[in-house]
Amino acid sequence: MTGQTRLPDVPEDTFAQPLAASRFWESPASSREPHHPEPAVRLWPVSDGSRGGRSESGRKTVRDRGARETGRQRGCSGRQTRACLATARDDGGHELSEAGRAERQEARVSHVRMQGILLLVFAKYQHLPYLQILSTKSTPTGLFGYWGNKGGVNICLKLYGYYVSIINCHLPPHISNNYQRLEHFDRILEMQNFQGQDIPNILDHDLIIWFGDMNFRIEDFGLHFVRESIKNRCYSDLWEKDQLSIAKKHDPLLREFQEGRLFFPPTYKFDRNSSNYDTSEKKRKPAWTDRILWRLKRQPQAGPHTPRLPAPDFSLSQRSYGSYMTYTISDHKPVAGTFDLELKPLLSAPLIVLMPEDLWTLENDLMVSYSSTSDFPRSPWDWIGLYKVGLRDIHDYVSYIWVGDNQVSFSDNLNQVYIDISNIPATEEEFLLCYYSNNLHSVAGISRPFQIPLFSLREDPLGEAQPQI
Repeated sequence: MTGQTRLPDVPEDTFAQPLAASRFWESPASSREPHHPEPAVRLWPVSDGSRGGRSESGRKTVRDRGARETGRQRGCSGRQTRACLATARDDGGHELSEAGRAERQEARVSHVRMQGILLLVFAKYQHLPYLQILSTKSTPTGLFGYWGNKGGVNICLKLYGYYVSIINCHLPPHISNNYQRLEHFDRILEMQNFQGQDIPNILDHDLIIWFGDMNFRIEDFGLHFVRESIKNRCYSDLWEKDQLSIAKKHDPLLREFQEGRLFFPPTYKFDRNSSNYDTSEKKRKPAWTDRILWRLKRQPQAGPHTPRLPAPDFSLSQRSYGSYMTYTISDHKPVAGTFDLELKPLLSAPLIVLMPEDLWTLENDLMVSYSSTSDFPRSPWDWIGLYKVGLRDIHDYVSYIWVGDNQVSFSDNLNQVYIDISNIPATEEEFLLCYYSNNLHSVAGISRPFQIPLFSLREDPLGEAQPQI
């Protein structure tokens, strides 16, 4: 095909570098380990039931897959849907999303669901005390704003003191509804207000990550031309007719949202349980419907001719952007992106420091000391959970106590509480403690791992814990 750029042959699972079409690596979904360092942020916008160190300058690069967002739209039948939707429940009854999370030491910190639109946020243990969930919000746009089959869900959080909004959306379908898609996009953005809360306007957030089934299509070209271009991996002409790319040229606000290059095949529409594009009577043209966008807050203009530059202490770079073509349970293919987030922390110390006692003086109680910053917003509903190392969710505790009810002593600098461990079976596994703040809706402190001495967990024939003699 004359005048087109042909990309190199790649594996069936395409997970490409955003700026270099010639460099590819193994998808994390593969049975083999990826050949690159773990990214700081990993995004999984999933459609139709598919799967679902500090530098000298003081900047901090959040590594080791520090945060992960998963999005899903619409529903499908079978085991995959149950596994994906169960992730939003508190019963831990899911099978797919939790696999490997304990090994990666990451836990689910928040979720929001509106009908079939689901958004989940996970974070590494070491980042939990620096991540605060501020708000979750649902914005229906279907049926004149009354039905949630279309619309968006948002989780607003603070990460090391910076404001971040994460949005998962499902916009109207069909090639002729492009104007309606753009209206819904604007509507979702307009509705992200936080009245009565000390949260800035969403456009003043340091980072907005927006993904989902946006349903933008490829204009003008016929079905045969589009399929031949895909077959030969010649995507450059298709980019020019992509509705989202065209809209960004004319919409100043939309143009502020960045996206990686589309070095992977269009992800819609496929015959279910196959990798064949639509062979039904409708024979819909393939399109990149499933997208990941991001927007960084810009500094105020110094003058009328001075460009607005990103903040120097907060930067995001995309490491990869691609699709998983081997998944066949949906008429979409799932899309994933990985990012490196580099920032200078505004919050450099946890609000709570937990210190489990090294000396065990009580038969059935674990004594815990903790200190808090002077500006920590205490609540009588704060609680401390005892977890086995490998927790996957904040509700996976082995035991917990209300801080106010079990307090032994307190002062301006140090507080002590106790946790009843008499019902914990004897084990050599390691535990850790998390302090959950009711006002911040998040973990304010996490302890180092520790072991509970077996003599403290030995039970007598009457079922009462006794020290070993």
